[in-house]
Amino acid sequence: MKNFYRDGGLVISIGALLTVTLVLAGTAYTLNSQIFWVFAPFIVLTAGFAVGKLIWVTRKTFQYFAVVNDEIDMANNVSLYNFPLSIAIIDKNRRFIWFNAGFVREFGDAAVFGNSLDAVTAASMESLFGGDGVKIKYADKHYKATATVPKENGAGEIVIIYFEDITREVALDTEKGLSQPVVMTIMIDSYEELLESDSENMSAAVTVQIDKLLDEYIRTTSGIIRKTGRDRFLAIIEERHVRQLIDGKVRLLDQAREIAVTDRINVTLSIGIGKTGRNLAESSVFARQALEMALGRGGDQAAIKTKSGFEFYGGVSKGVERHTKVRARVIANSLVDLADKSDIVYIMGHKFGDLDSIGSSVGIACGLRNLGKPAYVVVDKTASLGGRLIERVNGGGGDKAPLFITPQKANDAWTDSSLLIIVDTHNRNLLEDGELYRNAKKVVVIDHHRKMVDFIENAVIFHHEVNASSASEMVTELLQYFGDAGRITASQAEALLAGIMLDTKNFTIKTGVRTFEAAAFLRKLGADTVNVKTLFTNTIEKYKQKVALVGGAVIYKKCAIASTDIVSEDMRILAPQAADELLAITDVDASFLIYKTANGEINLSARSFGNMNVQIIAEALGGGGHQTMAGAQFKDMTVPEAEKLLREAIDGFYGDK
Repeated sequence: MKNFYRDGGLVISIGALLTVTLVLAGTAYTLNSQIFWVFAPFIVLTAGFAVGKLIWVTRKTFQYFAVVNDEIDMANNVSLYNFPLSIAIIDKNRRFIWFNAGFVREFGDAAVFGNSLDAVTAASMESLFGGDGVKIKYADKHYKATATVPKENGAGEIVIIYFEDITREVALDTEKGLSQPVVMTIMIDSYEELLESDSENMSAAVTVQIDKLLDEYIRTTSGIIRKTGRDRFLAIIEERHVRQLIDGKVRLLDQAREIAVTDRINVTLSIGIGKTGRNLAESSVFARQALEMALGRGGDQAAIKTKSGFEFYGGVSKGVERHTKVRARVIANSLVDLADKSDIVYIMGHKFGDLDSIGSSVGIACGLRNLGKPAYVVVDKTASLGGRLIERVNGGGGDKAPLFITPQKANDAWTDSSLLIIVDTHNRNLLEDGELYRNAKKVVVIDHHRKMVDFIENAVIFHHEVNASSASEMVTELLQYFGDAGRITASQAEALLAGIMLDTKNFTIKTGVRTFEAAAFLRKLGADTVNVKTLFTNTIEKYKQKVALVGGAVIYKKCAIASTDIVSEDMRILAPQAADELLAITDVDASFLIYKTANGEINLSARSFGNMNVQIIAEALGGGGHQTMAGAQFKDMTVPEAEKLLREAIDGFYGDK
């Protein structure tokens, strides 16, 4: 820099000398041209020297600036290469053409010239250019990758990518999530029925075992637990322990099942977990809702409620039957009182109503008619699976007004004072007619299926007994509290008995004391089991189709799976019957039959004796149902594709994926 200033002063001096010389030469030439020519050689030499020196100094100045610029570029390159942030430059083909020492240090084997960016991340360039970049994980560290294009590289031939190490931030965020408090409510299923027959000492011993089990579980966590009632507990644990509980397949439920009350009855728990609430109060509300859902699905399971919905785990036991009928009496009295305040009553079941749906509808409608209330069964006869039953009881056993009406007629006659009773389903998406439900201001639900997420929430009366064999059994119990009005005709009683026999597979599964009591009551009313049996008979052609379905079955993980591409109007009836037949095979826990309907949909019919909860399989496929009877529908796929999804769901049930 000192040389630069010295050379600059020299340039100024030469310029001043040249200027003075030219001024003197001009003055001499003006006064006397002869004097000018005397000094001319001196002027030329002086000017030449000045110009030459000026060129030399200028050249040195440019050389100096070039050296300085090179030194600056070298300093920038060294700084960029040693910059603590990982930097890489890629071409338009996502290949590395340059990277700094930080990139080599962080990404090791991926730092190879010509290697693809995919070795580090498969994120698209569009996402990398986003304002927040992309969070990626490489090895055991986390980074935020952002991209930019040099200004002089407007064509986008090269792209600079910066990788910011955010491992610590991610770890802190993860720890924050894992340490969030979660509310857990635990209930002993059917506590009264569970211990009613035991001595006081035995009941105390069982209670101590349950308390000890829950106390030992809480000790493995950083949470606390308090007993809030004889059969209820409240616990606060961290999110990390909920995840451990799920990863362990809710082993707490299995441990509770190991506590034996009798040689045939074991303890089961229902667990409701609420999390992601804005505070503990909201999470507590979520936990109560989750517990209600777990109980509504039969107990012996854990339900998790978050802002986004429910998750379910467990649910393999058959539950304990309730022997008391106090609830049935209260529901019957409330139903009669509600019907008295309504001008007309409509009863409907689920789509493609079966014998249980039609039978229970007939029973409640005829009981209300005996009370003097106009009541009608809403059903689409063309799509019903109980056509033969409808023909047998059509007319309401002598009533002048027809018992069955179409959904269209029901909607046309609907008033604000009408009452809608829904039987054999609680899912608003499976109703015989959705419009009738949407118009209703007063709704009653009578159902035995395990509770689903899309349940009817606005019911005035929600009579839900998951341990009941069928909706027909529940309606039969209600009729016993209707007084003389509950004494329906023999054909109407046979409709109810048909529903019970269908869902219990002729009193084989889910058959308790109350089931036989209901059947005995119907038998007293004149129901003939032979007449009921004729409702289940088939023609020879249908029988051959059913045999063909059974004969094509294969065994997969103790599950009998049959499928067919044959489209038949009778397939909705034959498929469930074939699924029932498949349960007679040795070492088969469940049966599944996949078939195609006339409208192109693929349907699944699932059956079991209770060893396998087919409801869980059906729910994994978008359907639902009961522990021993469930179904699902598939759209826009073939039968083989549906069978593949079914096998994957079975794998998931057994934890094989």
